[in-house]
Amino acid sequence: MPRTTPAASAATPLQQPLAERLRPRNLGQVIGQQHLLGEGMPLRIAFESGRPHSCILWGPPGVGKTTIARLMADAFDAQFISMSAVLGGVKDIREAVERAQAARDGLTAQGTIVFVDEVHRFNKSQQDAFLPHVESGLFTFIGATTENPSFEVNSALLSRAAVYVLQPLGEEDLRQIVARAQAIQAVPAIEKVAEDRLIAYADGDARRLLNTLETLAVAAAREKLGTIDDAWLLRVLGERMRRYDKGGEQFYDTISALHKSVRGSDPDASLYWFVRMLDGGADPRYMARRLVRMASEDIGLADPRALRLALDAAEVYERLGTPEGELALAECVVYLAMAPKSNAVYKAYNAVRAFVKKDGTRPVPMHLRNAPTKLMKELDYGKGYRYAHDEADGFAAGERYLPDGMEPPNFYQPVARGLEIRIGEKLRELRRRNAGAEDGPDPADGA
Repeated sequence: MPRTTPAASAATPLQQPLAERLRPRNLGQVIGQQHLLGEGMPLRIAFESGRPHSCILWGPPGVGKTTIARLMADAFDAQFISMSAVLGGVKDIREAVERAQAARDGLTAQGTIVFVDEVHRFNKSQQDAFLPHVESGLFTFIGATTENPSFEVNSALLSRAAVYVLQPLGEEDLRQIVARAQAIQAVPAIEKVAEDRLIAYADGDARRLLNTLETLAVAAAREKLGTIDDAWLLRVLGERMRRYDKGGEQFYDTISALHKSVRGSDPDASLYWFVRMLDGGADPRYMARRLVRMASEDIGLADPRALRLALDAAEVYERLGTPEGELALAECVVYLAMAPKSNAVYKAYNAVRAFVKKDGTRPVPMHLRNAPTKLMKELDYGKGYRYAHDEADGFAAGERYLPDGMEPPNFYQPVARGLEIRIGEKLRELRRRNAGAEDGPDPADGA
């Protein structure tokens, strides 16, 4: 069975935090995430397969990442080792490896699940330390992250783990949690208006809701209060409740609204959603990363300064922090909203990725290969390569840089906005010169 700490074993139910008392003991008790845990859904199939696999659980705080990992350990009768990337390091990884080896080599040959919370906080070397043990099957690795694993998890580790995206809990999910807390008499009755405010404040985060319920229960017991109403709720929790009174809108919906407002060139709406994110507690560093992404995805080469400005804004925030550094981020938001838009590079990159994924491994043409040794030169590596700097205008017209037999795919199609107008003109001219070189020398070029 999964290993538990002595403190956890000794605690009585009433001494345990409310979150622990309501933690699901089986899949049927899990609230939310039915797109992963419902009948026929990916994680449900994984549980029922009898074979654990390494995975990354990506989602906002308080949506069940730790719970799912613990349930997976229970389902496979595995030793459960949990560590936090904020507090842990290579020493903790080494100890986990030793415990996994001991469990595997013991009488029961027990498997091990190593759960790393906030895995994005581990640096590259710490993440790399897991690789050989994941590959050998010594343990199953489960990482939890609130950040996009494409940016925060090493590609080598990411390629060995399935990524499951968890969603913020919906309004009805959160109401179920309140009902369960009341069913075990952990909190008193709550009037509808007050409950609505609590649900809005939780904003899809079950942990925030449970911690707030626990605070309210203690305060209500101290005042011998039988029912929690909205006025009392605001008096106890004050400005904190008003600040998060967002009508239950979800974190990712708001960042989507910001992104779409920037893309739609509306500076007022962009600033509004940006401030809503900050007011709702979003990490300004996360906001800075999203602005860098917008500069690359939606503006691109129509205004290359946008990417530099986004990086500068992120650096200013690192230097000044909150609140001074937030002004630089706001300046970037307005600039991005007003910049000319192009997703040409974004589309070209995705097109190339799709092409390479389905295409075979084409050899590098001989004239493009490096020839650092005599033997390689004798084998014609690099033979016939034309050095562009020695050609007219620094351009070797007619030279081919794609694999042999591959037709020009024209992945990159500049838009007629911003700097890409000039880029498009140059690209058309270069393609015209290439076509002319293939047809034979142009008398005008040779004059």
